[in-house]
Amino acid sequence: MTTPQPPHIALFPGAGMGHLMPFLRLAAMLAKQDSIVTVITGQPTVSITESDHISSFLHHNPKINHLELQLAPSFQQADSAPVDPFFLQMHHINQSIFLLHPLLSSSSPPFSAIFVDFPLVAKVAPIAKTLDLPIYILSTTSVAFVSLMAYLPVLTSNPAEFNKNSAEIKIPGLPPMAMSSIPPVFLDSSDLFTSTILTNCQALSEAKGILMNTFEWFQASTLAALNKAKVIKSLPPVLPMGPLEPYHLPHDDDGDQYRSWLENQPALSVVYISFGNRTAMSRDQIKELEKGLENTGWRFFWVLKTSKVDKDEQEDAKHFLNHSFLEKIKDKGLIIKGWVDQLEILRHPAIGGFLSHCGWNSVMEAALEGVPILAWPQHGDQRLNAQVMEDAGLGLWERNWDWGPNVIVKGEEIEKKIVELMTDEKLRVRVKEVREEARKAIGRGGSSDKVIREVVNSLITPF
Repeated sequence: MTTPQPPHIALFPGAGMGHLMPFLRLAAMLAKQDSIVTVITGQPTVSITESDHISSFLHHNPKINHLELQLAPSFQQADSAPVDPFFLQMHHINQSIFLLHPLLSSSSPPFSAIFVDFPLVAKVAPIAKTLDLPIYILSTTSVAFVSLMAYLPVLTSNPAEFNKNSAEIKIPGLPPMAMSSIPPVFLDSSDLFTSTILTNCQALSEAKGILMNTFEWFQASTLAALNKAKVIKSLPPVLPMGPLEPYHLPHDDDGDQYRSWLENQPALSVVYISFGNRTAMSRDQIKELEKGLENTGWRFFWVLKTSKVDKDEQEDAKHFLNHSFLEKIKDKGLIIKGWVDQLEILRHPAIGGFLSHCGWNSVMEAALEGVPILAWPQHGDQRLNAQVMEDAGLGLWERNWDWGPNVIVKGEEIEKKIVELMTDEKLRVRVKEVREEARKAIGRGGSSDKVIREVVNSLITPF
């Protein structure tokens, strides 16, 4: 009798830590299932954090292979409007996809499937088809935002109903979405971000499935609508397999400062503040957040970011903060710049709340650790994510805190909502239920555990 061969799965993330982290977590999970795993990354990366994290992950997960897709140098015209460097990197990866075929075809053992980031699927699908490789999409956002992206070609074809004056949009099978929660760039089909989504939507039907970093309980009705073909008939199965489990990397010396600080704080006494790896806060908004934090009376741990790309971060945190503020909060607050192990922080008993931009990785990490969120969406998918998060009982969302770089939320408003976040005992009970359901889903025999096992088993070669 021949022994079944384990599948060899390629994972191909796009640009930025928000896209890289889910792929690395899935890579570690697949390796635990005895799959052979190869991670393919575009090089050079945009940020130092990405490069360092890839190196550390591979060093501590030696069974996971790595292939590099070397990107050609690119230049932005001096007179052109500035483009988000991570969107630009995704565009450059797409332009270099022709180099992927030889990487995939020369592999030994041969690949069994490729799991690809949504913004890359249109260019990867023809290559996968040529090599007879099943292709899965790993989504790095919420099911609600996937629904919006999948339906976007229909919306943009009907400008009479999809415009800046619309109050809401209607997607079949789903509750109406407020127009204020839709990224404004979606109204411009020529925008790089929007055109990338529209292009890749055309290739969704080529995939065997869309893997989601979520769990059935958290977004049950939206998953049902997608999988019953109410939104788009040609959509492949949408498969919840999260929250994606963390992988272990040894502590680095850079984290010793915040680890020792957290160890000295009482349980549930600290508000953790982070707006992700791509959201730079203006100086005016920093001043207002200072006021709010100073007046709440609660302890806080603030990860401050002042530029989109870490290579551009020159000054330390103190350079951007008022000296008087630093003096007043020195016994109750910690402010740092740079990358942190967010899941480790959220897991710490001292953390009692999370002021977050509602990036989807942050939402799932808070769900896994049972930390209530105060949502402050900044751009992209984050307002829809905030709605999903609030509906599931994981936190609060102040809708009047509009998004965009020109909007300033006053310190008094921030103070009021942080106090509400940290003192709402009914919310804490709901969040505990979210945590229990998240852990049940990824536990042995749970809904997400079954999905990942079924996907892996479908790729096993019989001989």
